[in-house]
Amino acid sequence: MEICSSELKIGEVATITSVNLDEIPLKLLEMGCLPGNFISLIQIAPLGDPLYFNVNDSHVAIRIETAKAITVTKI
Repeated sequence: MEICSSELKIGEVATITSVNLDEIPLKLLEMGCLPGNFISLIQIAPLGDPLYFNVNDSHVAIRIETAKAITVTKI
């Protein structure tokens, strides 16, 4: 079942299935936010935004609007 990465719960691991290239900054793509790579939610900021993910062994803070443009499948 495909969901947005913003819907993951802390500790859940998923595989990136697609990204909306119009919404994702090039820097995130260079850091590994590409289809086929693993992503897991590490932490949520106190006010709920941004979300902290582990993508390809890199810790990345991604705003919720951007996280909604990353489609994943839970493992």
